[in-house]
Amino acid sequence: MPAAITLSHLTLSAPDGRVLLSNIDLSFGPERTGLVGRNGVGKTTLLGLIAGRQPPRAGTVSVQGRVAMLNQTVQVNPDERVIDLFGARRTLAALRRAEQGLATAEELADIDWTLDTRIAAALARVDLPDVLDAPLAMLSGGQATRARLAALTFAEPDFLLLDEPTNNLDRAGRKAVIDLLAGWRHGAIIVSHDRELLEAMDAIVELTSLEARRYGGSWSQYRARKTIELAAARHDLDDAEKRVAEIDRKAREATERKARKDSAGAKQRAKGDMPRIAAGLRRDRSEDTGGEAARLAERRQTQARELAAAARQRIEVLQPFSVQLPTTHLPAGRMVLRIEAADAGYTADALILHGLTFSISGPERVAIVGPNGAGKTTLLKLVSGELTAARGTVEVMTRFAMFDQAVSLLDAQASILDNFRRINPDAGENACRAALARFMFRADAALQTVASLSGGQLLRAGLACVLGGVRPPQLLILDEPTNHLDIESMEAVEAGLRAYDGALLVVSHDETFLEAIAITRRLDLASRR
Repeated sequence: MPAAITLSHLTLSAPDGRVLLSNIDLSFGPERTGLVGRNGVGKTTLLGLIAGRQPPRAGTVSVQGRVAMLNQTVQVNPDERVIDLFGARRTLAALRRAEQGLATAEELADIDWTLDTRIAAALARVDLPDVLDAPLAMLSGGQATRARLAALTFAEPDFLLLDEPTNNLDRAGRKAVIDLLAGWRHGAIIVSHDRELLEAMDAIVELTSLEARRYGGSWSQYRARKTIELAAARHDLDDAEKRVAEIDRKAREATERKARKDSAGAKQRAKGDMPRIAAGLRRDRSEDTGGEAARLAERRQTQARELAAAARQRIEVLQPFSVQLPTTHLPAGRMVLRIEAADAGYTADALILHGLTFSISGPERVAIVGPNGAGKTTLLKLVSGELTAARGTVEVMTRFAMFDQAVSLLDAQASILDNFRRINPDAGENACRAALARFMFRADAALQTVASLSGGQLLRAGLACVLGGVRPPQLLILDEPTNHLDIESMEAVEAGLRAYDGALLVVSHDETFLEAIAITRRLDLASRR
């Protein structure tokens, strides 16, 4: 029987009992499927359910074939080595004894003489040569993820279940994982916000609180279909709004006709041209007819408005985020940042940056790139003043704002609105509300406490407070701004940064993000080591 996973009438719940997905029907075959949707919608929960780690609240899960799951985070045993991921410590020890002529006859009978070479090839495919005997605890988080993925694929399961496999990987690590999965010919279900990885998929499944919908093809094909859906939704909204206007017009005309008719009847009765009984009957019939017509008109108006509201809501789901921002008035040739022969690190005897000379002029958009450990975050902290250069000079010549992953420039215990007022003390109430609305914090949404926000909302709130004022800073510094964001949040952040006309200094391993914000130059710290 061919490998397959079938979900029937499935309902999933969060640990607190909240229903995440209801009555879902999905099937997966020997293809690579990207699983996308907002954070908290149930993507990781669904993977765990397929892996048999928890039961569904309702419905059934049928798995034909072997599955192997890669978790986002794993506790590491201090004694565990990379070889243990492959379950091959004893087998390889016997192989090495055999190579030295020390193996027993029983060991020789069971030895797989190609195992060493095949495991080394699996590690090489994820760009991890010569780590087979390394302790897992000595690897970086990205290296450990790649080693686990190599072990999973080495076992050749029918289905890989991967939860954010490229999270926290540097550029080389991301490329290794993407290349590995691009060549995978069995089934795979991959939860990811990495659009470059999703481009290698055969299908995309989008999870929402209402449904699970499958789109054939890669990420770009999925986005093209969503664009068509948005155009259709706009057409539906136009039709619905025309229908509301037409029904309102007819109801208004009917009311006016009845009023004229009633007025004429009243005049006739006042003249005494009609017997009293006949006049009463006509008045009663008029009232009955008028009441029924009014009720019918009201029902039609209600239905038309409900259809228009549904069409409008559909557009809000599909509509890409866009924003208009005040200008920074940064001239093209103005020096924004200058670093001269700077050495820096966290201690004087462990410097990470050596003799760095670097500058930004005008509204340049500069990406700091390089492998993990090259000093990218160190450089940002040097520019922001959190670190002081051991030698050399660092000058920031304009207003700037630093966005770390926690968006610590915001007061977590205050509301978004109060943070905006603190950062923009000259802004009036209407200006505050209008600026926050541009970043989708309308009405009571602006009163949310920062500590209660999701990762995407947090970064969007930070951009709103910093960029929405009358005088936005002329330099933005961002450290891995898209980590842990869902794709919808990433696209909102990208739209905000595209609308910004100041200088950017960005650390990110996400090439799709860097392209979306129109990076103009790169500083590769790896070439300086």
